[in-house]
Amino acid sequence: MSVERTSDLWWKNGIVYCLDVETFLDWDGDGIGDLRGLTERLDYLQGMGVTCIWLMPFYASPDRDDGYDITDYYAVDERLGDSGELVEMIRTAKDRGIRVIADLVVNHTSEEHPWFRSARESRESPYHDWYVWADERPEDHAEGLVFPGEVESAWTYVPEVDRWYHHRFYEHQPDLNLANDDVRREIGKIVGYWLSLGLDGFRVDAVPFLLEHGPEWKDSGHDPHEWMKELRSYISRRNGEAVLLGEVNVPPKDMSTYFGRDGDELQVQLAFAVNQAMWLSIVRGDARPLAKALAALPPLPRGCQYAHFLRNHDELSLDQLTARERNEVFEALAPEESMRVYDRGIRRRLPTMLEGDTERIRMAYALLLSLPGTPVLFYGEEIGMGENLAVPKRSAVRTPMQWSDEPNAGFCPDDVSPRPAPIPEGGFGPKHVNVAAQRRDQDSLLNWLERLIRRRKETPELGFGTWQVVDAGASSVLALRTDWEGRTAVFLHNLAGRKARVRLELDDLPDCQELTDLLESDDVPLRDGVLSVELPAYGWRWYRARLPGQRAVP
Repeated sequence: MSVERTSDLWWKNGIVYCLDVETFLDWDGDGIGDLRGLTERLDYLQGMGVTCIWLMPFYASPDRDDGYDITDYYAVDERLGDSGELVEMIRTAKDRGIRVIADLVVNHTSEEHPWFRSARESRESPYHDWYVWADERPEDHAEGLVFPGEVESAWTYVPEVDRWYHHRFYEHQPDLNLANDDVRREIGKIVGYWLSLGLDGFRVDAVPFLLEHGPEWKDSGHDPHEWMKELRSYISRRNGEAVLLGEVNVPPKDMSTYFGRDGDELQVQLAFAVNQAMWLSIVRGDARPLAKALAALPPLPRGCQYAHFLRNHDELSLDQLTARERNEVFEALAPEESMRVYDRGIRRRLPTMLEGDTERIRMAYALLLSLPGTPVLFYGEEIGMGENLAVPKRSAVRTPMQWSDEPNAGFCPDDVSPRPAPIPEGGFGPKHVNVAAQRRDQDSLLNWLERLIRRRKETPELGFGTWQVVDAGASSVLALRTDWEGRTAVFLHNLAGRKARVRLELDDLPDCQELTDLLESDDVPLRDGVLSVELPAYGWRWYRARLPGQRAVP
């Protein structure tokens, strides 16, 4: 057996599920989701096949940016519970075979954090140099803003110290000075604390801003990547199975930098370029943009991995597409201006973007789960939840989980107003889309996805194998082949709303006479090393080569 199947590389064949405690389930009846509610639903996640929960920020916060504005890195937001309830949730998750990682947000703090409140009072404050300051506002103060249209400048003046502080994000989120030794040591204490409470790693927020694009590193004499290596080494010493999953929205050619030369920085990176190309391919019904993006991914260092997703908790960013390509996706998936945000993204969920087309939705999820790497799901995707465009900006997709068709979707008592965000109405609201109804329907999206996830976990070629995009003989079909430990699997997905004839050469498998269908009952023969099959509109097939002496797949 390959050494890469050992448990310390659990993320290689994992299923990651991202959720916000605040919007998942309210157990104490105050209209806000809480840790007790999440604990009560761990059996649901286990049944679905989830192997890792990614928690969005649960730290103490004024919650002006959905918890990404932190006032205490060592405290649980009291609205969500306390540290004891967090530990109990983590322990229960582990008992169900589920690991837990959490957002690590150390690019900035809240302006209400005691560090910044002290820093802005005096230049003599011991925390003043924990932030990034300038005596004069730079001429390029409006460049590189994360939220154009909402923020006009990346520098804000503080009269008490007669200086300007830097904030790449909102004005109320001052950037930490990562070039400061004390700040870096404090981050080490933060990750050590949460690892000691049972976390299995972190999703690192805004990695490029953290390591390279901030003004604090310039002329500091420090190499930010050396610090990331030190942080990774420290985390690995504390927990040899811990993972760093990085939010790295950069072109493929730049992704290797964040893995480190020897795979000693991030172990996993979210593949934003692949995500954006996937949506362009889905819109066009043409697999070639996605195939090109996959082929452009740099080779992985040993032990590292790419993570793939269809939607996440932010806007569907299209910033790596050309202006023409971006407008093409906008017109197809977000035709109204209210559906777009920041001139680069879409604030809708997948089912509404695909207009509820069941076959197209299922093809998209099958495609996601067949990509070589680790799939990441966003809560509610498994039932086909929609968004609420009445909620501002990115929060449109962060509405409460829809558990039933009861008032408030079963998220909180019917005599309480859900405080995270209003629950959607209409065809994608809880009257039509909810967990309770779908669990009783064998043909529901939820039950279908559970079966698909089970098969995905039983296909370790996707997590551990070497892969390649192969010619399918049809531009609408993405054909992927993976090889691992003497096994070969082939995955075909037709992105177009028309039939496609696939002709795939597998003549390097001379002993293979047929391919086993991993999801249907119809195996297909290989004739002279060639697979020939017709896919229906938005059709897909997962196959494994059946070689002499190999046991049949159950």
